[in-house]
Amino acid sequence: MKNGSSYPMYILSECNNHLWCSLFIPRVPVDWAHVSRLSPSEELELTFALKQQNVHQLEETLRLVSDPDSAQYGKYLSLEEVASLVRPSELTQKVVHHWLQSHGVTNCLTVHTQDFMQCTMSREVAEMLLPGSKFHRYIKDGHSLVRSSSPYSVHDDVHQHLDFVGGLHRFPPNRQDLSKAKKSSGKHTHLKAWLHLGVTPAILRQRYNLTAADVGSAQNNSQAVAQFLEQYYHPADLAEFMSMFGSSFKHMSKVDRVVGTQGGGKAGLEASLDVEYIMSTGANISTWVFTNPGRHESQEPFLQWMVLLSNMSDLPHVHTISYGDDEDSLSAAYMMRINTEFMKAGVRGISLLFASGDSGAGCRHLTKGRNSFRPSFPASSPFVTTVGGTSFKNPFKVTYEVTDYISGGGFSNIFKMPDYQASAVDSYLKAVAASLPPQTYFNTSGRAYPDMAALSDNYWVVSNRVPIPWVSGTSASTPVVGGMLALINDQRLLKGLPALGFLNPRLYKLKGQALFDVTEGCHLGCLDEQVQGKGFCAAPSWDPVTGWGTPNYPALLAALLK
Repeated sequence: MKNGSSYPMYILSECNNHLWCSLFIPRVPVDWAHVSRLSPSEELELTFALKQQNVHQLEETLRLVSDPDSAQYGKYLSLEEVASLVRPSELTQKVVHHWLQSHGVTNCLTVHTQDFMQCTMSREVAEMLLPGSKFHRYIKDGHSLVRSSSPYSVHDDVHQHLDFVGGLHRFPPNRQDLSKAKKSSGKHTHLKAWLHLGVTPAILRQRYNLTAADVGSAQNNSQAVAQFLEQYYHPADLAEFMSMFGSSFKHMSKVDRVVGTQGGGKAGLEASLDVEYIMSTGANISTWVFTNPGRHESQEPFLQWMVLLSNMSDLPHVHTISYGDDEDSLSAAYMMRINTEFMKAGVRGISLLFASGDSGAGCRHLTKGRNSFRPSFPASSPFVTTVGGTSFKNPFKVTYEVTDYISGGGFSNIFKMPDYQASAVDSYLKAVAASLPPQTYFNTSGRAYPDMAALSDNYWVVSNRVPIPWVSGTSASTPVVGGMLALINDQRLLKGLPALGFLNPRLYKLKGQALFDVTEGCHLGCLDEQVQGKGFCAAPSWDPVTGWGTPNYPALLAALLK
């Protein structure tokens, strides 16, 4: 299925004549050029998210199976058990099916949990089904999309049974630039400093204390990356990367399974980075790549990946994803539904890791010259583990780590602070109260992120058979952490223990044990008179720039094997 960044759920609000209208006002990005109105007979595909049952029970189940102090810890549900819990009511299914069939829509696929339907129909039928919608084709860099240029509505008999309709409005976010300016070298450190010319698997293993013996061996273990925005990796690049950088540890040089269809043309730097580093940190572990399946122009890639997870009974234990979008560009209802999808994964024992983003605290320009920080989703979801970024104090030596100024972090404006992190965040806010940005810039009661971090600066990547230096971003740190969690799962599985699943409740109970605390540096914020380009700053224990810090692998393994 397809990939992408976060895609919005369109809240339906009463408008008139028994219709419920989308409050999302679509805006076509300036870099997407309008090509044409679709002809009436042209086909498109829409995704209907049906209202689920027992969402609160699902959340409570996730809490119990993720809390190491619970008797239910690690007692995960099967896909069938998840389906039995959240499956839409018979009434919801009947109403939505009848509504579609009454418009002649019969070419539909559903998922095992029956809470998503994907239907193919003509433009003419789609616009009758969803009054107000008008589908056009847009193009950018040779890629075309079909989207509606106006809000849609749904009859009030149907709206109460739907969360949203996907495939209408959302355009993919721009890819982030994975290279950035380098920072100057720093002072003397207490660690033995080894000269290097960039981050490679050997440098990561040295910094995080992985030995040549720290490789996978369990037969039932696996890890995955998900690629969006038509990013592809090339098998030849992976083989070349491992021949250059993998000689000191046992590894695999091939991906075990590609879910979807690898596109032709050049490899993407993002995809190359993700695959090469999860497979060199989580070395010798079976790796899957979820990639674009030759998408229909009207599909929304991130949503397609989420739908796919609801339809596969056998999935890797760890997934790393390096994409996100601004919270304020998405509807709250969409994010709430995607959170439910994350919970569905968590109760099955799946660890979802998301990059915290490369814009620091971000900046949103409000009315009358006011600004606020700009949190990112899914990084701000309470039900994923979010990974920030660090740099070596001296960029050419293996020294201690400091904040990478691009590391995304902050406080959600949508989701309340989960109980598992309340004490840690409260301690941070009290400890640095005198130096915090003005409280008008962030929501002190929101879900705070990231949860942990790893090096995100100055990586070597092989892409299109060319070794490329200076590649940076939390897109690098996330698969590195994912690979280490996959190694820990490997040892747990060999001992007959369940996989780690949703890590955060256990991570926060460690209170920084087994991680290298990052206490220096600040990340980016708004360029204005009040904060002058500075967001939050690192501090002892948890902070909203690097979370609890970076992994000390042997100590983290020992802590998580208990």
